[in-house]
Amino acid sequence: MAELNEEKSPSARYQGLRGPLFHAGALGLVTATVIDAIAVSGRWLSLPLHGALEIIQAAVLITACASMITATVEGTHATVHLLLNRVGPRMRTLLVRVGSLIGVVLFAGLTVASVWLTIEHWEGREQSELLHIPFRPLRLVCSASMLIIVAVFAYRAIRPQARRR
Repeated sequence: MAELNEEKSPSARYQGLRGPLFHAGALGLVTATVIDAIAVSGRWLSLPLHGALEIIQAAVLITACASMITATVEGTHATVHLLLNRVGPRMRTLLVRVGSLIGVVLFAGLTVASVWLTIEHWEGREQSELLHIPFRPLRLVCSASMLIIVAVFAYRAIRPQARRR
């Protein structure tokens, strides 16, 4: 039999990242859901959970970062196929490369802004008002995730994979 020489799918290529990103996103989502359920129940019972919103915001940040990295690595960002499906393979590759370069520029700007805020407020020891959750680790997570996304888009700009869905 002839050996098939297929390129690995993005899911197969990044299988090692999938578990930790899934667990980080799931943990953030479950944490936000549980805290919200406790806070709503507490309001009904006249036992408010002070600082619930602060916990939920931190959990959502972690979930959003994991989700954005996963969507970028898996190549599942929203894409307009109206044009991609009507051009030849060379033009499709070029358009994918241009789209990846636009992604690099966008997320590089977000990375610069995130790192700038992190550096600017590093000595301020910022923390949330009620629970005193430190902002430093959250800013570092955000900056690192934006940098990872830039790296993935830059790789795709150099080695595009024009595939149809």
